[in-house]
Amino acid sequence: MQDQRSRRVARRRASDEGEFVALERRDSEPLARLVRFPTRDDLELAGLLFEPKRKSKRAAIFIHGMGGSFESRRTNILARAFTNRGIAWFAFNNRGSYIMRRGGGTAMEKIRDGVQDIDAAIRELRRRGYRDLTLIGHSTGANKIAVYNMYTRRNLATRYILLGGGDDTGLSFSYLGARRFHDALAKARAMIKARRGDELAPRAIAPHVTSWRSFYDMSNPDGDYNVFPFLEIMRGTRLSKRPRFRHLRTIRKPTLVLYGDRDEFCFGDVSGCVAILADAIGARTNFEIATLADADHGFNRHEEELARVMLDWIG
Repeated sequence: MQDQRSRRVARRRASDEGEFVALERRDSEPLARLVRFPTRDDLELAGLLFEPKRKSKRAAIFIHGMGGSFESRRTNILARAFTNRGIAWFAFNNRGSYIMRRGGGTAMEKIRDGVQDIDAAIRELRRRGYRDLTLIGHSTGANKIAVYNMYTRRNLATRYILLGGGDDTGLSFSYLGARRFHDALAKARAMIKARRGDELAPRAIAPHVTSWRSFYDMSNPDGDYNVFPFLEIMRGTRLSKRPRFRHLRTIRKPTLVLYGDRDEFCFGDVSGCVAILADAIGARTNFEIATLADADHGFNRHEEELARVMLDWIG
């Protein structure tokens, strides 16, 4: 782990997409129960709740990235590490799980809808007696926590951990180029206005399956998705009219931001992205930024080290 500042410790599609399910290794299966719980807009979500042997009031809620799910290979590894330290681990499928499915999927998702998903997960764990709650978001899940905080600043989470938060707007701009990017946004606005936003955009617009509505939500520089506008600063290209990093600047809770120093979605310059983030955060003492040596965006094959860093920070 490498320190980025003296006061700091040490998308983008979910990189766990297509991995083996959480119960793949029989010699290391921690026990879990399947929990179903409702959102305020009447959507039923499901998750795996791993609880420590001794009763605890501490829990971590894991918010997966774009197209991900609780079936990730990392689920058992992180759950075992956390429950061994007396902290329950709750990995749930939000409405952006998988690419397309009945009732949603990442192809139809709007990031602000995740506010209701996270709120529902917190309510469910509090109903079960948990009071010290750590929100952990990976990739788009990190963006979702920042959006959640912005719209529910008096929420009942205790602290946040943001893993590999990414610049999806910048990635879209880089993929399409300036002219095609702005043309695609105009087309998306027109499709939404014509009530055709749920139609799928062509693959030439995005490298993954997405509706016009979700593409616009992800690529709009002034939208909620644009939590980490790294590319704008790296290239000196102003895409957004609204203040950059505005979501992060509303965070007052203790927050750990962690990147793998080989994150493949940081435009080839992880240290540059981290420096930009540190500058945006400024003198705020509630933030700590760290990198994990030799780890990629998904922290693949570094899950146990990732767990140690998170648990040491939580204390």
